[in-house]
Amino acid sequence: MSHIVTIKPDIRDAGAVRAACQRLQLPPPVEGTHNLFTSQATGLGVQLPKWRYRVVCQLDTGQVQYDNFNGRWGEQKHLDAFLQGYAVEKAKIEVRRQGHSCTERPLSDGSIKLTISVGGAA
Repeated sequence: MSHIVTIKPDIRDAGAVRAACQRLQLPPPVEGTHNLFTSQATGLGVQLPKWRYRVVCQLDTGQVQYDNFNGRWGEQKHLDAFLQGYAVEKAKIEVRRQGHSCTERPLSDGSIKLTISVGGAA
């Protein structure tokens, strides 16, 4: 039986943030207080390609704060790729935690198909 799931990420797992950064070949996230244009945000800062300010993942609330000035200081596609990478990595962590295995396959529309084998290792 197959299921299609749409995930709106709730960023709360530091390991999945690190794995998403590694997946996308981004620098490791940095814990601390990070400057945005007119404010600061505290959490795990992720430097996306060509973004002026880091994206800050506040793990205690699950929120992400960023300032890309409507695309002038960073392209939305890079944030979208990070959020997708986080969702995939978080799903894989949870699948393995429950003793199952998971394979992934990129699809032509840019989405990623995860196939979970219940009770088995890949």
